[in-house]
Parts: sequence; C-alpha cells; structure tokens
Amino acid sequence: MLRILKNIWPYALTLILLLAGCGKGIQKKERSPLEQWMVQNDKLKVLSTTAMIDDLVAKIGGENIDHLSLIIGEIDPHSYELVKGDDEKFIRADILFYNGLGLEHGASLRYRIDHHPNAVALGDVVCRLKPEEILYRGGQIDPHIWMDIALWSEIVDPIVEVLSKALPETAEVFAANGRALKNELLLIHKQITQQIKSVPAEKRFLVTSHDAFNYFTRAYLSKDNEEDWRERFKAPEGLAPEGQISPEDIRSVIDHLVQYQVTRVFPESNVSRDALRKIVEACRSRGLLVDIAEKPLHGDAMGPPGSITDSYIQMMQHNANVLEEAWR
Repeated sequence: MLRILKNIWPYALTLILLLAGCGKGIQKKERSPLEQWMVQNDKLKVLSTTAMIDDLVAKIGGENIDHLSLIIGEIDPHSYELVKGDDEKFIRADILFYNGLGLEHGASLRYRIDHHPNAVALGDVVCRLKPEEILYRGGQIDPHIWMDIALWSEIVDPIVEVLSKALPETAEVFAANGRALKNELLLIHKQITQQIKSVPAEKRFLVTSHDAFNYFTRAYLSKDNEEDWRERFKAPEGLAPEGQISPEDIRSVIDHLVQYQVTRVFPESNVSRDALRKIVEACRSRGLLVDIAEKPLHGDAMGPPGSITDSYIQMMQHNANVLEEAWR
C-alpha cells in the first residue's frame, strides 16, 4: 500500500496544483459590464446610451460605479429601438446619461429617456455652455459633437458633477479622474490636429456615407480661420442615415468630387455602402475614377468590444490614421 501511495503521489500532487491553478484563474476572471450590471450590489448603476459616453463615464467613475452602454457595436444610435432586456437596464439605472441634441429619437428609447427620473442630456449641457460651437444642417441641430475631441471633453465636468452628487464621499476621486481624462483628451485632440493638418490642405476633402463628420471637418480638416470649411465635407445621406437618398443628393456629391478632384470616398462602419457604390459608378461617366477606401471610418459607433477601436480615443485615432494614410 505504501508503495502504491508513493507511486501515485507525484500525479496526485500535479492534479492538485492544476485544479488550484484553474480555480485561481476562475476567481481572477473579470465579469463583463453586462454581467456586473446584473449583480445585486450597493454600487451606483450608471447607464449610457452610447459607447462614446460610457467610455468616459467608466474612466471617471472607476471601481466606484457599475457602468453599461445601452448601444454597443456598430449599431445606429439615431433610430435605435429597445430590444429584449433593455427595459431592465433602465429600471436598474440610478443615473442615465444620453447624448441629446436629437440623436436618440427611436420611439421606444425616447420614451424610456423621457420617463427616467435621473436622465442627463450631456449634449444639451454642452449646447448651453458653448452654443456658438454647435452646428446646424438644414435648420436641424447636428448631434455628432463627439467628432470634435475638444468639444467632447466638455461633457467630462457634467459627468463628474452628477456622479459627485450621487456619491459625495467619492467626489474628490471623480474630480481627479475627470481632470486626468480631460487633459488626456485635449492632448489627443492636439496630436490629431497636427497629424491631419500635416497633410496638404488641397487633399483634405472628405466624402463619407452620412453627415456625421461636420464637427470633425471643422476641427481637423479646415485651414486656420477658414470661413468656408464646410466645402471640405460632403455626404449623400443626412444627419441620420435612415432616410431616402434623392438623385439630387447623389448629384451634389458627384459635383463635389469632380470640383475638388476627390478620388477616394470613405465608408462608415455602421452604414450601408450602397450610396457610395452608386456615386463611384456615376463618377466614371464624368471621367473621374473614384474608389472606396478599404478601411471604414467610425462616425456613430465605436468598434465592438475587443476590437482596436473599442474606446473613444482609439476610435478617433483610427479615423485620423485612416485619413492620413489615404491622403499621403
């Protein structure tokens, strides 16, 4: 018997160590934001409509909150309608941050926003603080303020203020995190400005799928104090990529491409390329060879979790890199 025990002991010891290692690995596995959101605990539950908001909320709140983005992946936030499980997210949310400025206009989502007791429209706050910075297209407010990093950094202080009121004992932590985040955003804004404006001005003309890049164009593509900077950007679809595209819309983009000799158009990650394909085909009849860039830009949505564009800063850096590479 002793001989048998002596022979099997090394194998038993190895098995014990493997099981211990597996157990340790399981304990270290982090919950996904959704899994953490479903846990009953004393943490502040903060729901954001878009991933661009949630990313900043997470950096400010840190371990003091449970955060979750309602709309994840490459889904259009303009017309988003609630799906199974979304109602419970709103019920659990102590605070709801949303973009506002008319972005979230899906009927079911709009209803939930309007009936949440602690809903904060961050874009509306920015509009009150800096009304001169807000853009309009055809009399309609442009909600895509996150496409200008410096302007988007203006939502940091309102987030800090709301979280601090909810958890006053952690206010100093939120304030410190907010300052660090704002400094980082402004640094990235400066870097992208320098990066894109190192490209000759005559090349900085952009055509994308829909009207999401006006703030981006003003901040990064325009020349200093350029009054007609809007001429640098064109798109066949409007502020929300959900309407019908008219022949006039297509002709307007084609005229723009021919006038400025733009030979590459850029798809967006969450928008159909059909309109761009029609434009490319029509340009050939005008003697202009235009192609569609292989790498899409991110306008209304960050990349899915685990991708190289799954954070707001990485998303904006990706856009800058794609454009610079294409225009060099």
